[in-house]
Amino acid sequence: MKFIHAALGLSMLVAAPAFSATAAPAPKAAAASTAHVQAVQDLLGVMHVEYELRAVAARTRFPTEAQRKAVNAKLDAMPPAEVHRRLAPSLTRVISLDAATEMTRFYGTPYGKKIIHQKYNSGPQIVMPGMSGAVSPDEKKERKRVAYVQASKELAAAEPAIQHEAFKLLQALNNEKR
Repeated sequence: MKFIHAALGLSMLVAAPAFSATAAPAPKAAAASTAHVQAVQDLLGVMHVEYELRAVAARTRFPTEAQRKAVNAKLDAMPPAEVHRRLAPSLTRVISLDAATEMTRFYGTPYGKKIIHQKYNSGPQIVMPGMSGAVSPDEKKERKRVAYVQASKELAAAEPAIQHEAFKLLQALNNEKR
């Protein structure tokens, strides 16, 4: 009986790499193209991801108030384009070129700008059951496009990675001597 379990375990061990190689998704290209990095950078600019960096800084626990003020001063001194430039290369692994292009286009529309404004600039809102904001028929049609649906799902899945990279950038800023 022990021999059967040992043989079965050994066969699974030998077969595991073969199964994992076929089941695992193909790795993305190690080096992202400059067009891909630029598209993600443009998306981060339209999304105003620098506000996300400030939100991460607000949620972070600093040992002292002086350290918190120093990090906030560095954030104030850093232009938004620098934040986008530093975050874009690391986010190309989770945001595809197509998704970045589509969502940049969407966030450039009046409805997309309204969504970004609500995300970062509006306070708490009262939402009652069955209550929804008015969306024009053009925007309803736009949000049903296959490219938009896929891109918005990909961007929603990438949100934790965006926050993680923002935290890593915040750590790097904290460790920099300026």
